[in-house]
Amino acid sequence: MPHDDRLVMTGMRQEDQDIEASLRPRHLREYIGQEKVKNSLGIYINAALKRHDALDHILLYGPPGLGKTTLACIVAAEMGQNIRVTSGPAIERPGDLASILTNLNAGDVLFIDEIHRLSRAVEEVLYPAMEDYALDIMIGKGPTARSMRLDLPKFTLVGATTRAGRLSAPLRDRFGIVFRLEMYTPEELSKIVARSAGILGMPYDSEGILEIARRSRGTPRIANRLLKRVRDFAQVRGDGHITAEVARDSLNMQDVDALGLDRIDRAVLSAMIDKFGGGPVGLDTLAAVTGEDAVTIEDVYEPYLMQLGFIMRTPRGRVCTPLAYEHLGKTPPAALPIQDHTDAEQTSLLD
Repeated sequence: MPHDDRLVMTGMRQEDQDIEASLRPRHLREYIGQEKVKNSLGIYINAALKRHDALDHILLYGPPGLGKTTLACIVAAEMGQNIRVTSGPAIERPGDLASILTNLNAGDVLFIDEIHRLSRAVEEVLYPAMEDYALDIMIGKGPTARSMRLDLPKFTLVGATTRAGRLSAPLRDRFGIVFRLEMYTPEELSKIVARSAGILGMPYDSEGILEIARRSRGTPRIANRLLKRVRDFAQVRGDGHITAEVARDSLNMQDVDALGLDRIDRAVLSAMIDKFGGGPVGLDTLAAVTGEDAVTIEDVYEPYLMQLGFIMRTPRGRVCTPLAYEHLGKTPPAALPIQDHTDAEQTSLLD
């Protein structure tokens, strides 16, 4: 199964666009979870409204699917302004960004997703726009070329990234407000799933909602996606009511287990345990055995397995922990490989 088709992938799928558009909260009071972020953001928004001023630039970072785009839309709604949405890869040339900036109105919100993927040339245009609300453009070429500065209306840039470390220091320092979004607890996800089920007109039991939440890997996007799958199962195999039994049977049929691991996650763990005695095993070797790309394993599968404490990185390679053996119903060897909590393994493929 290609990783893009995984039910529990955190990245955006085509079906998620319609789901999130219909279920996305419109105001801060409707947003569930991220309480520290909500409280701080509410203060900053109210202060800006009292001053009749634009909100300071905001950087949102954290794993995909946690609600960064939703928060950007909420900021615009709470400020009573329009929002312009784009992404780092879509802005290829400085002229593309200049066109977007000159079409903004006073107070508008510009949301740039995957802002870490902006080219350096585009970033150079963004610096004076963020700091001085001005756009520097060159007129002419060669010896006759001259610089001209255009004033821009005050706007709010909301940048979102899953890799804050990839942002250049000059760009990162120009954000006055920086928030990290954390993974959600099953209780928070239960509230999100219950809200979504209510909007979709789906009858449910609290136990059924909690079962979906537990298997959602701490991510609202996955929770809403699983909810749709359970709804289909409930309507075809049941009476349309989401109970704990219906949720369990539906997600088991989709190969999503009690901790949210799917078939590929378990295949990675099984390969390490059955073929390499639990490790240590190098990333390239693991990729060759599982038939997956090394970057895909490192970026897509490994983070959640490490969050659960099933895999650790050591200077000699990846190692399975006793928790992984327990989850797969296997008996750990009497002497597990030496486990080192350092990150001194060979340099990441993406660094």
